[in-house]
Formats: sequence, structure tokens, C-alpha cells
Amino acid sequence: MRSLLFAALLALASQVVAAQPPAAPVAAGVLTLDEAIAAARRNNPLFLQTLNDRRLADAQVKNAQFSLLPSVSSSFGAEYNQGGDQFVGGAVISSSSNAISSSYNLGVNYSINGATLMAPRAARAQRDAVEADIEGTSEQLRAQVTQQYLTVLQAQARAAVQDTLVATAQTQLDLANARVAAGAATVLDIRRAEVGLGQAQVQALQARNAVAIERLRLFQQMGLEAPGSVTLVTEFPVREPSFRLDSLLQLARARHPALDAMRQRERASEVSVRQARSAYTPTLSLSTGWGGRSYQFTDDNYLVERSQAQLAGAQAQCFSSDSVRTALGLSSLNCTGPRYQFTPEMADQIRADNNAFPFGFNRSPFGVSARLSLPIFDNWSRELRVQQAQVQREDARYQVRARELQASSDVTQAYLTLVTAARTVTLQDQVARQAREELAFAEERYRVGAATFLDVTTSRSSYEQAQIDRINSVYDYHKAFAALENAVGRPLR
Repeated sequence: MRSLLFAALLALASQVVAAQPPAAPVAAGVLTLDEAIAAARRNNPLFLQTLNDRRLADAQVKNAQFSLLPSVSSSFGAEYNQGGDQFVGGAVISSSSNAISSSYNLGVNYSINGATLMAPRAARAQRDAVEADIEGTSEQLRAQVTQQYLTVLQAQARAAVQDTLVATAQTQLDLANARVAAGAATVLDIRRAEVGLGQAQVQALQARNAVAIERLRLFQQMGLEAPGSVTLVTEFPVREPSFRLDSLLQLARARHPALDAMRQRERASEVSVRQARSAYTPTLSLSTGWGGRSYQFTDDNYLVERSQAQLAGAQAQCFSSDSVRTALGLSSLNCTGPRYQFTPEMADQIRADNNAFPFGFNRSPFGVSARLSLPIFDNWSRELRVQQAQVQREDARYQVRARELQASSDVTQAYLTLVTAARTVTLQDQVARQAREELAFAEERYRVGAATFLDVTTSRSSYEQAQIDRINSVYDYHKAFAALENAVGRPLR
């Protein structure tokens, strides 16, 4: 008997829900629930903002992996120094020429400790947590779109009911006019019928406006501009729940995306604790590099003149020594030979050697350095980081437990609500049929003069409320089913 009642309810609902077209190929201007969910996942700005966390998590994993490799740096610089006295190491270096110089350096540094080795694992754990967060947000978005999709269908069904009530009110006005024309009623009946028709028309207008508003909200969640017209075509049957509460609780505890995300956070916090403790391990640092420097005086004649002065000084020293040797009867040093002659070729060579800026580098000696360090006392900074990581781990465990309790409570409440909603649909369907029979009986009695128009108005009000309550009960059932799916974290249809 109950299955027959549900079948009858489906037949009645199909007459008032505008989004229940016959099975046919989907044409332009129609929208299924799956299409709405897929569009929301592609276009909803808030969901796309959550997806950006995946890029950041991937980048952090790569950063942690590349931290196991040495770092390489390079530099190139240039300087300009005005001529004059310069103090280097307490000594005075004088130069009458301005100078320009350049240098380069290519350095390789490598540093590793326990925290560096743990970094890739910690980054991967954080990425897994981000992926779980994205899945949870995606499921939440699916639930929101489903609820709004049902809200639009409910608004359309209410609008369809209001249209039928307008037709009913018009029929009653025609009946009152006929009764007045036959002398069996008064003008008061006509005025009451006109008031009822006007009220029905106002409610129908408001119902259509509600449909347009709810459709706008649906497309807002989808991240799209609402088109001019669209038909929602997904069907939602009403059935007695066939699943058991204990199986739903088990499914929610095992596969709910939000709960899984918190468990991933707990695992990531475990790795973070190990990473914080690895700060007690020593750090090995290696470094090496290559470099060079060029130096050039802007006045080429400065070096030529200095070389000439140095050679002249050496020749004067030679003459002084040679005079002593000659006085002692020793051989001459030949201070006028080629050795003390400054030639144009020598000047050209000096100018060529000076022309080193910017890339005539003199390479610096190669070197390698290694260092092993172990901080003994760092003002309790490492201990603080370990305590912070442990507190975050404990907080994550408590959050997981709290979410498990919430999941059990949500699933139980949603299941009980769904069972109640299914039974309510059956009762509201019976009430709606009874109200329809009462209205038909009242109209017939009024037609034969056995009742007043006030009786008809009262019956019409009861019928109107019963129809609205029936539509609300149907979609309360669908929304309760969607809420149960959200509580479980998975579609159940």
C-alpha cells in the first residue's frame, strides 16, 4: 500500500514540477544537476581560489626537493676610483691616474642537516593535506549546488501550484457570477471571488519572481551569468530510505572528505614534529668558487711614465754602483746598455697590458672550504619550535576526534530527518487529496445552493495550503536526502 502511495505522489508531483520534461535528448537551454555541479567546479571563484593552493603546495614540494642540491650564485661588478692617496693596510698608495676595475665570482654552496633531509617529506605531507582540503571543498560545493538546484525546482513547483490556484479562483468567480445571474446569490459572493482571484494572482506573481531569484543564485554558485531562460531537467524520485544508519556512519567515518582532510593535517603535523626535532642534528656546509679581477688605469701614459721613472732610477743606481766598481778596479756594469733603454715597443706593451677593463680578468686562486657546526645553546629556540610542533599535532588530533563526533551527529540527524521527511510526504499527499475532494464537494454544494460562498472560500484556502505543504514536503525530502549525502560526504543515489 505504501509503494502505491509513493507512486501516486510521484504522479502528482510530475504535474506541477516544471523541470520534469519527458525523456528526450537534451537540447540547448536545459541544465542537469551533474552539469551544474561540473560548471561550478570549473567556474566558481571561491572554489578556484582553493585550487590555487595546489600550485603553491607543488611549488613547496619542489623547493624542498631542490634544497638537497647545492646552491649556485654568480656576480659581476665594476668600480671607478679617482687618483690620489689610498690607505691599504696602513700603507699609503699614491696614484695620479684614475682607475677602473671589474670582477666576477661564481660560487657553489652546499649545506645539509636533518631538517633539510626531512623537508621533502614534510612538504609532501602538506601537499596531501591540501589535496584533501580541495576534495572536501569540492564535495561541499556539490552539496551547495544540489541544495540550490532543489530550491529552484521547489520554487518552480510552488509557482506551478499558484498557477493552478489562479485557475481555481477564476472558476469560482465564474461560478459566483452564474449564481448571481440566476438570482441564487448576492454580489457579495462575486466580490469575495474577485478578492480571492486577486490574491491568487499576486501570489502567482511573487512565486514567479521567487523562481527568477533562486535561478540567479544557482548560477551565481556555478560562477556564471544567468542565461535568459533555462530548464532544470534532473528528476528526483521519492523513496523510503533503503540504507541503514550504521552503514552510513561507517561510510562517513571512512571516506568523508572533510574528515580525511583533518587526518591528512594530523599526519603532516607528525612530520613537522620530526622535522623540528631534527634541528638538534649537526649542519655540514661546503663552499667553493671561481673568480677574477681586472684593473685598468684610465691614463695609459701613467704606467709608461712610471716604468720610465723606475728604469731611470735603476740606471742611476747602476751608475752609482759602477763608479764604485771602477774606483776599485773592477769591471764596468755597462749601465748604458739595452737593459736600461726604454723603447717604444715597451711602451706599447705596457699600454696593451693596461687595457684589461672590463673582461681582461686575472683569475683568483681556487679554494674549497668545509664546516661542521652544532649549535649548543640558541636561547631555547629549538625547544620552542619543537613544543609548537607538538602542540599543533595534539590540536590536529583533537580536531580529528571532534570532526568524527560531528560526522556521527550530522549523519544521525540527517538520517532521522530523511526518514521523517519520507513519512511526511505520504501524509501530506493524503491531506492534499482530501483537501481537493473537500473543495470539489464545497463547490458542488454551492452550485446547488446547499452551501455559502464562504464555505467555498474556506475550502479553497485549505486546498491551497495543502497543495503548498505537499510541494514543500516533497522538496524537504529531497533536501534532507542531499543533506544526508553531505553529512556522509558521498552521493548516495
